[in-house]
Amino acid sequence: MPAIPEAVSDVVLRFNLAAAVDILIVSGSIYWLLLLVRGTTAMTVLRGVGVLLVAAFILSRILDLRVLNWILRNSVAGLLIGMIIVFQPEIRRALERLGRTGLHSFLRREERQDALNIVVRAAFVLSRQNVGALIVLERETGLKEVIDTGVPINATISSELLLSIFPETSPLHDGAVVLRLDRLVAAGCTLPLSESPLPAEYGMRHRAAVGITERTDAVVVVVSEERGQVSLCSNGRMVPNLDEQYLSRQLHRLFDVDYVDPADSPQSGERRAS
Repeated sequence: MPAIPEAVSDVVLRFNLAAAVDILIVSGSIYWLLLLVRGTTAMTVLRGVGVLLVAAFILSRILDLRVLNWILRNSVAGLLIGMIIVFQPEIRRALERLGRTGLHSFLRREERQDALNIVVRAAFVLSRQNVGALIVLERETGLKEVIDTGVPINATISSELLLSIFPETSPLHDGAVVLRLDRLVAAGCTLPLSESPLPAEYGMRHRAAVGITERTDAVVVVVSEERGQVSLCSNGRMVPNLDEQYLSRQLHRLFDVDYVDPADSPQSGERRAS
């Protein structure tokens, strides 16, 4: 028993500022990685791996299983490589977040104001007509791989343009449009599908919206063809069944643009006076 207090005192004597910084960095990194995988399929996989390793370690110690002990001691490198392969999407997303400077959006954020209002108006017009839509708004992460799957448009965004793309009579209705600032870059784009579990009532359109936001920092507005509901996806998560004001507020918050209630705008005042 005296060995335990001696071990504790030895740890205390070795603890210094460098050790504290080391612990904080490692703890912060683990916490950040857990936040990245929270609510995803990767979190379930990580939990399963953790339970399996803990159970194997306890059994090998209690029953003195020498072969299992040897495997656990010599499989650390293999486990690390396996974790990198399994969690490749989450690692990629973490590196992308590190690479975002935010400078581009800071310099050009004002160009978003009109574009966001146009997206909101068009989404709810399509909603009332029960026309499905996928509208992807690019942020810091470039979407060239997605844009290349569609048809180049490169036109100034307008409600009329968006409303003309998504009806079934349009040749570009089956896919997503990609917006960059106030430009509609491409239409008919193919998005990666999410592997995360979604409620049964959501189909391929919603799965694609969640999928692109899991891999990039893009924001997606989804209009359901069957129910006419408008949803918002970002950071791999979806907020369904939004009203017009809430969607507008959330888009302005995500793009760091000041929100102005349409009822308080000068144009609405002029319309009421007339």
